[in-house]
Amino acid sequence: MFNKILIANRGEIACRVIKTARRLGIATVAVYSDADRNALHVRRADEAIHIGPAPARESYLLANRILEAAQATHADAIHPGYGFLSENAAFAAACADHGVIFIGPPTGAIEAMGSKSAAKRIMEEAGVPLVPGYHGDDQDPALLRGAADAMGYPALLKATAGGGGKGMRQVWSEGEFEEALAAAKRESLASFGDDTMLVEKYLTKPRHVEFQVFCDNQGNGIYLAERDCSVQRRHQKVIEEAPAPGMTETLRAQMGEAAVKAARAIDYSGAGTVEFLLDEDGSFYFMEMNTRLQVEHPVTEMITGQDLVEWQLLVASGAPLPLTQDQVRINGHAFEARVYAEDPDNDFLPATGTLGFLQPPEESTHVRVDTGVRQGDEISVYYDPMIAKLIVWDESRERALQRLASALAEYRIGGTVTNLDFLYNLTTSRPFIDAELDTGFIEKHSELIFHDRHQDLEQELPLAALALLLHKQTAVGNGSCVDPFSPWQQNNAWRLNEPHAHRLTLHCHGEDHQVVVEQRGGEYLVDAAGRQTSLRGELQGDTLHLDVEGHRQRGTLAITHDGYTLYLPQGACHFQEVQPDTGEADAAGAGAGLSAPMNGTIVALLAEVGASVAADAPLLVMEAMKMEHTIRAPAAGVVKSFFFQPGELVDGGAELLDFAAEEE
Repeated sequence: MFNKILIANRGEIACRVIKTARRLGIATVAVYSDADRNALHVRRADEAIHIGPAPARESYLLANRILEAAQATHADAIHPGYGFLSENAAFAAACADHGVIFIGPPTGAIEAMGSKSAAKRIMEEAGVPLVPGYHGDDQDPALLRGAADAMGYPALLKATAGGGGKGMRQVWSEGEFEEALAAAKRESLASFGDDTMLVEKYLTKPRHVEFQVFCDNQGNGIYLAERDCSVQRRHQKVIEEAPAPGMTETLRAQMGEAAVKAARAIDYSGAGTVEFLLDEDGSFYFMEMNTRLQVEHPVTEMITGQDLVEWQLLVASGAPLPLTQDQVRINGHAFEARVYAEDPDNDFLPATGTLGFLQPPEESTHVRVDTGVRQGDEISVYYDPMIAKLIVWDESRERALQRLASALAEYRIGGTVTNLDFLYNLTTSRPFIDAELDTGFIEKHSELIFHDRHQDLEQELPLAALALLLHKQTAVGNGSCVDPFSPWQQNNAWRLNEPHAHRLTLHCHGEDHQVVVEQRGGEYLVDAAGRQTSLRGELQGDTLHLDVEGHRQRGTLAITHDGYTLYLPQGACHFQEVQPDTGEADAAGAGAGLSAPMNGTIVALLAEVGASVAADAPLLVMEAMKMEHTIRAPAAGVVKSFFFQPGELVDGGAELLDFAAEEE
C-alpha cells in the first residue's frame, strides 16, 4: 500500500479521497489554485501545493505542475478524482514516465474509451449492443446531417471526447440541425479541445442505467450492481439511485456481464462505469464507458458496504480485488441528490455567491453528506457549482425516499440560489415515488416539479414578513414566561389594546409585494398576496417559532449579503426588503440592452454589428462553470454594438450588447 498520495483535484472529490486515505493511514497532498487557497480540501490534506491561477486551464489542468508537486512532496501515487485530468491518457502516461503511479486504468484503456466513436467500434467487435448511428471519422457537416436525416428525428449529437453532458445536443427536426451542430462543436472544443461529433438515434423514453465495474491486474473483473441515473437536466444527472427500480436478476446479470465484457475488451483495471440506455422492452445499448470513479459512486457503496476509493488504492498498489462476483451482496436502497448552486427556474443556469449560511442535515448511518465547502466559502465562476452530494440509505426504496425528502427539507443554504426546493419537489412527486423513470422525466412532469408561484406566495409571504419584522425589532428579552408566543415575552413595540401596523415591501420570486403587518396584542394579522393570515411568532437566534392559526412549527432565518432566506419544513423562501423609492433612480435606457444572466465568459458573438435579426435569433454565447448559455434576441431588431468580446469575463447583470427592437 502507498505511504503518500497526491490528489490532482479539488472540492468534494478531493475531500472524499482524503477521508479514505486518512482511515488507511496514508498521507495526502492537496493541490490548489488561487481561488482555493482556503478551500476545505486544502485544510484537510496533510500537505498542500499551490499550482497556479484560478482558471482550471492555468492550474488543475496543468499536468507538469501537478507532477512537479508530486515529486516535490515524494508522493507515491496520484489520484485524479473525476473531471480535470482523470481521463487524460497523456497525463496517465506522464505519471508513469515520472515514476508516479496513476490511480486509474492503463493509458491504453483511457485512449480506447476517450473517443466515443472509437469506443463504439471496440464495443461492436466485443459483441456489446449499440444504439444505431454514425460513428465515423468523416466530419463533413453534410455527411453528419445526412446520417441524421437517414435515421430520422429526433437525433442526438455527441462529442466523441465528451462527458458530463458537454458537447451534446438533441435535434428534433431538420431545421434545428445546423445551429445544434455548431453549438455542440463549440462546447466540445472549449471543454475537451476536440470537436469531433457522432450522430445517434435518440430514444424517446430510455432509462439511463449504468454498472459499476472493477478490474485488477491479475485478470479479475466484476460488477457491483447498477445505478439508475435517468433523472437529468441538460444531459447531466440530478438524482441517482441504486439498485435500479424494476431490475430483475436476469436482466442485471445480462447487463452486468456485458459491462465486464466491455472492460475486458480494453484490458481494464481499476474503477470504471459502463453506461447503458435501457429501453422499455428490456433492450439495452452501450452508451459510453467512464474510465474513472463516478460522481454517483456513493450509492453503490451504500448498498454493497464497500469503500470504492479503498478498492482503487488496493488495485493500484497491485492487490487483487477484495471480492469475487459471487461474494457481491446488495442490501437495501440508496439515493444521491446533487445539491447545486443553480437556478432551476431560469433553465438551471449556474449561480455564484458566498455561502453565508450553511446547515446540512445531520449525518448518520442513513444520511451521508459529501462536500468540499463550508459556511463562508465562495461558489466561484471558475468551477463546477456543486455544493454537496446528499446520500441516503434504508432497507427499501420507499423508506430511503422518505429519508431523502426529510434530509432535503432539513438542508439550509443561504447566500446563493440552489436547487434544493427543486430536488424536494421532484423526489416527492407521485411519478418519482412510483418510479416512472426515463431521461425526459423533468420535462414530462415539470408542472408537478415547478410549483405554482402564486400558491407559494400565499403561504410564504406572511411568514417571511413576520420573520423580517421580528428580526428588525429589539431582541427577545430574558423574561420568565415560558410561553414563546406570549406578548409579555417580547420587547418589540407591542402596545396593549392598540393595533400597530407595519408596511413592508418584499421582493420574492422575482417581484415586489406589498405587505401590511398589524399587531394586536401578541397576535399579528398579515395582509399579503390577497389574503389575511393570523400569526404568532418569536425569533430566538436564527430559530423562528411560529403559530399559524393554531398550527405550531419551527423555521430557520438565514441572513446573508443578498437578503434573507426562511427555511420551513415545506421548503425555503428567499426574499429581500425593498426600501421606499425616493424617485432618484434613473430609469433611462432601461431595457435598451441585454444583460448577462450569470457571471461567466463570452464564448462567441453570433451576429454582426448592424445586422437585422429576427425574434429569438441567437446573438452571443456565454459560458460559466462548464455550461453554455445562448443569449437570444427578445424581438426583431438591430444589433447596434457588443460591449464584450470572446474570452472576456463578465459579471451577472452586466449589459452585453446594445439592441434596438423594431417599432410595431
